[in-house]
Amino acid sequence: MDDVAALTLSNITVAGVLLVVDFIIRITALIVVPRNRRPQTAMAWLLAIFFVPYVGVILFLIVGSARLPRGRRRKQRQINDYILETTEGFDLVQRDPPWPSWLEPIVELNRTLGAMPLVGGNRAKLFSNNQEALDAMTEAIRGAKKSLHVEFYILSLDSTTAPFFDALEDAHHRGVVVRVLLDHLGNFQYPGYRRTKRRLNAMGVEWHLMLPFQPLHGKIQRPDLRNHRKIMVVDDTVAYTGSQNVIDTGYQRWKNRRRHLQWKDFMVRFEGPVVAGLDALFITDWYSETNELLERGSASLTAEGTGDLDCQVVPSGPGFPGENNLRLFNSLVYAAQEKVILVSPYFVPDDSMLYAITTAAQSGLRVELFVSEIGDQFFVYHAQRSYYEALLKAGVVIYLYRSPTILHAKHMTIDDDVAVIGSSNMDMRSFTLDLEVSVMIRGKAFIDSLRDVEESYRANSRQLTLEAWEERGFFSSALDNIARLTAAVQ
Repeated sequence: MDDVAALTLSNITVAGVLLVVDFIIRITALIVVPRNRRPQTAMAWLLAIFFVPYVGVILFLIVGSARLPRGRRRKQRQINDYILETTEGFDLVQRDPPWPSWLEPIVELNRTLGAMPLVGGNRAKLFSNNQEALDAMTEAIRGAKKSLHVEFYILSLDSTTAPFFDALEDAHHRGVVVRVLLDHLGNFQYPGYRRTKRRLNAMGVEWHLMLPFQPLHGKIQRPDLRNHRKIMVVDDTVAYTGSQNVIDTGYQRWKNRRRHLQWKDFMVRFEGPVVAGLDALFITDWYSETNELLERGSASLTAEGTGDLDCQVVPSGPGFPGENNLRLFNSLVYAAQEKVILVSPYFVPDDSMLYAITTAAQSGLRVELFVSEIGDQFFVYHAQRSYYEALLKAGVVIYLYRSPTILHAKHMTIDDDVAVIGSSNMDMRSFTLDLEVSVMIRGKAFIDSLRDVEESYRANSRQLTLEAWEERGFFSSALDNIARLTAAVQ
């Protein structure tokens, strides 16, 4: 009997200790979690911790901080300060025809957040076909004479991309300085990862992984902080950027082949002073990964170009104190006077963006959103769908790009005045966790060309109506709303 009593007392003691620990965890979470977080993000974390305290706390400790390591943030500040100093008072932008009245404050906002000035005299060529863009980049590599800076979230060797790698090797053998950056975990998940590393080593070019997560080598940070940029700079005179990774359009996965999925991207080739701005981003990322500070080409931002486009590079990511891309997108949507066209494969806005877009539509502006009819990422796809009802009720026109294509392009146009292109999705991951690059562009010729691209999307899309959306089943609606909670945990 004494043994039973002792065991009972022991169980009560353990239960009491666990109860006290549980209480401490909950109180601590209420104090710590909301600090410097969006309300919906804080609420999602608190729900996770309150429902499954121990699991929630472990997850929060692993992926609860969206800050890059201190050393990387310091390097980012050093580069930003250099760009600000070397471009102080710099302005080569023609205001003929006059700017819209709302543009000047947005240019200043971008300058303040990301250090890059608006520069004029640029030219651009658009590519809305993946193979054409890849062929153009490969041909540009073959014509390189001095240097090649290649930075892609995914850079993977396969039958489609083999000519790209061959061109890099040929350039290296010609004496061109070739530097390559690719994201670690972004590439690790694909079958071509080991093959790609072997190929790069055999070529003899200098290459490095971006944001490597290698705990055994002391390289530790939140594992889902990724460098999502796509940049290629040739001889400091030509640059490519946009949404496209260097990989086949089915992303090397058997499940994509089984579903016949193909990715459709959008890339832009730039010439002019804006090239130096894009190269400055590469230099920043190279410095972050190697501690080697390359000779910075930012001074060429002051060189006059012969084109008619004004361009401003807007970097964003956890290396910056503010969410530069989100602030830019919201400012432009609020500034619009006639229409807003948004294209994003992953559309999971925070409250501020949702309010900006629905306010524009409710104010009588034509607001269109292009997304894919199907998804390749389960939770993101269903989280995205949870916003459709609010958007449709506000008057936003939603176009679903027909399957089996994933519309992976990322761009927006405001009235007939300004466009933004780049690597950034319109979701909380791109706003908070991923290093991204965006380029704001002003110029009628570019906008006209982008209008043709938008029209091609409409021709391959079906318009979603509120009536059709409200007919979806209860299970689908519940799944969308649950997924929306997971999207907020950043």
